[in-house]
Amino acid sequence: MKQKIFRFFANLKFSIFILLVISACSIIGTVIEQEQSIEVYKLNYPLTNPLFGILSWDRILYLGFDHVYKTWWFLFLIFLFGCSLILCSFLQQLPSLKIARRCQFFRTTNSFSKLDNFTILTNFSFSKILTTIQSKQYSIFQQKNMVYGYKGLIGRIAPIIVHFSMILILLGTIIGSLFGFKAQESIPKTENFHIQNILSTGTLNIIPKESARINDFWITYTKTKTVSQFYSDISILNKKGNEIKRKTISVNDPFITNGIYYYQTDWSLLGLRFKDSQNKTIEYPLINVFPNQEKVWLTWISNNQLLQNGIIVLIDNLEGYCSIYNNIGQFLGNFEINETLNFNQPITLSEIISSTGLQIKTDPGIPLIYLGFFFLMISTLISYVTYSQIWIIQKNQQLFIGGNTNRAIFEFELEFLNFIKKNS
Repeated sequence: MKQKIFRFFANLKFSIFILLVISACSIIGTVIEQEQSIEVYKLNYPLTNPLFGILSWDRILYLGFDHVYKTWWFLFLIFLFGCSLILCSFLQQLPSLKIARRCQFFRTTNSFSKLDNFTILTNFSFSKILTTIQSKQYSIFQQKNMVYGYKGLIGRIAPIIVHFSMILILLGTIIGSLFGFKAQESIPKTENFHIQNILSTGTLNIIPKESARINDFWITYTKTKTVSQFYSDISILNKKGNEIKRKTISVNDPFITNGIYYYQTDWSLLGLRFKDSQNKTIEYPLINVFPNQEKVWLTWISNNQLLQNGIIVLIDNLEGYCSIYNNIGQFLGNFEINETLNFNQPITLSEIISSTGLQIKTDPGIPLIYLGFFFLMISTLISYVTYSQIWIIQKNQQLFIGGNTNRAIFEFELEFLNFIKKNS
């Protein structure tokens, strides 16, 4: 009974079915936004217009389609698929490899008629044909008048390595879902921060109590004034606030420490800092004109306490200048750092206050996933190795010779004909 159950789970049709179910769930997770607030789902999937005619926001939340890849049933499907691969490897692939390594002699000449390549020689040299076959890298086994040879046995290992690599990838996925987390932080330059704004976290994850500081943030521009790259200089601090590690990160160049990845993802402007004639600091907050669309900020600087008269300051870069408009929208010119603006009292622009956007995440399953894909690439290369077999029986004055291969059939036929020509 146990053997029947194991063979059912090891069946190829069952594995394909589970894989198709996982693929369908992954498609749902791609179509439906993941890890969003309830308001987002109420807005995009209202009860009056459900997705696919059945998926309204309440059903999406009930079924867990808002976090597909972390639901118990998705992890169970992955576990089930992994078990199927393991059982298939032990019940089918490994026994098949053992059979391939055995000396499979043909006892009768009737077996040759079942081969794709088969002939009978009457004029031959038995020792010469064995030498020819051996020169083609075949492993040869002889028992009296029977000969068996094979080559490319390593090609039969490829399916086992494929299963092993997929198991590693699935295991890495499960570990990442259970123990990983992702956070998004926006930190002003020179400020310390802790990991607080958690976007998603695994069931068994513990958020590390890391403390860090943004030493500096800057942007480089191209000749056409478009953003080339932006950088953050980050220091990791110990419990006493002392620096223990430091690195300047940029887009696609994260800071990796203690299994935590710090990615440069965004930037923003927070305000303008001025100094008056008495060297006192005055700060004006910046407001994003087009949230989530374009990076353009503005502020209003008044020259009296009634806030009726003043100027509009517009800024969209970190190159050290901003544009000035009057209260009716007329352009007055550009205003640079360390330049003085004359109001009822002169003020000097001393600093543009910026913040950097960081994505902080950890995924302990990543090494296993990378290792799984490495073995998957190795198995792809190994699978190109052709597994070929040769059988020979000498009976009276006749030599029965035949062969088979699992791929590269045309090349094997040419090789087989070459054996015949050299020994007939």
